[in-house]
Amino acid sequence: MAEKGSTLLQYVAAAAANLSIMATGAMMGWTSPILPQLKKGENTPLDRPITENESSWIGSLVAVGAAVGSFLAGYAAERFGRKYSLLFCIVPFTIGWVLIATANAVVQLYIARFIFGIALSFAFTVVPMYVGEIAETSIRGALGSFLQLFITFGLFYSYVIGPFVSYMVFWILCASLPVVFFIVFMLMPESPYYLISKGKREEAVAALVKLRSSSESAVQSVANDLQDSYEESIQKQTKFSDLFTVKANFKALIFTVLLASFQQLTGINVVLFYMGDIFEAAKSSLDPNIATIIVGAVQIAASFVTPFVVDKLGRKLLLITSGIGEIVTLGALGLYFYLQKYEDPEVVDSISMLPVISLVIFISTYCIGWGPLPWAVMGEMFAPDVKSKASGITVSSCWLLAFFITKFASDITGEFGHHTTYWMFAVFCLLSVLFTIFLLPETKGKSLKEIQDELSGIKPIIPEFTNYELPVKQ
Repeated sequence: MAEKGSTLLQYVAAAAANLSIMATGAMMGWTSPILPQLKKGENTPLDRPITENESSWIGSLVAVGAAVGSFLAGYAAERFGRKYSLLFCIVPFTIGWVLIATANAVVQLYIARFIFGIALSFAFTVVPMYVGEIAETSIRGALGSFLQLFITFGLFYSYVIGPFVSYMVFWILCASLPVVFFIVFMLMPESPYYLISKGKREEAVAALVKLRSSSESAVQSVANDLQDSYEESIQKQTKFSDLFTVKANFKALIFTVLLASFQQLTGINVVLFYMGDIFEAAKSSLDPNIATIIVGAVQIAASFVTPFVVDKLGRKLLLITSGIGEIVTLGALGLYFYLQKYEDPEVVDSISMLPVISLVIFISTYCIGWGPLPWAVMGEMFAPDVKSKASGITVSSCWLLAFFITKFASDITGEFGHHTTYWMFAVFCLLSVLFTIFLLPETKGKSLKEIQDELSGIKPIIPEFTNYELPVKQ
């Protein structure tokens, strides 16, 4: 009779790893309450208010650091292991928060945000690898969805705390999260797959015993499967050029880069980084800090939905639904700012709750589709032997585009108005829906081989029926 273990520690280890993602979310959300203060010159360590251009640099330099650091993170994960590479992110986190704490010039905030991007790249690159390698097949999807959930926890953490404490107390509370992550995750085992790849089979077996709460004999077959998988990947000796010369790899790369690009072109980072500014500019009847907290709470609630429905409804349906919701809400938000600029103030006052309602629905629809699914599809489309290389390109492309959007969205807003910015994002959301309908293949319910065959243009073999005569009743 097969020995039945427990998946509890796998959930604990995945949650511990994702504490680094929560720390990242808090760092990203830090700008929402702080940037309005910096621009007013109130309760900040700087000797003058910052300009709109300086504000956009503070918001966008995280993405530059992430684009640069993603390749370094991938190399470190292969060279030093998933566990210790992820633990390393406490170093850039600590340096960044020290620079934030001691800042007396805007340039110091620039440097801090760039270094935070390095920390972000390690978390976003290594956490999916680690979680995917420690999880049993039956719970891999659930554990993989932790990333979106924990980043919303981090954002909400900043939204709830930031507006009501001093600059100093806020950075201390944000800086405590990576410390908590480091202490908790230090107790977790290394990835068994990584240990196998380094010839440490006994340590890999010990890690599997711990993760699955089973005996050594019960996990030997799992260790054998990991060994076979590693040896198969070594035999292939994949080259970097295979990403572009092998049809399936190249199509998967194009699809995933487009998915990551459309994710950024929803304008999500502009919304998250500058949410406090948006509500202040909208002059909503609801306090901007309270409105931001409401949106953050909705974001957490929506992030719980996808893990339960994605394998039933499919990736494409959720992406299309998400995109349509974004089109409508961004269009409504743009309409509000257009009326605010060109119409009677009494008309605008009568719809003062529209920005809050629009952003609540926008965040909800984003979190069920374009938030988590580009990363999920990326994990499904690439063959194991090219996944690390392809993921580095995709992640770097994503954050490089995020930089340009967060940096120059404020310039577009200043030149053409808020309404133009949000209508521009709505147009990109429309393109994302068309891309999903007409080009993106569905991966639900398909094995890796079936996905690779479809990308290669190999159609499934359908048996042909030969002509025959039906028996005649006597």
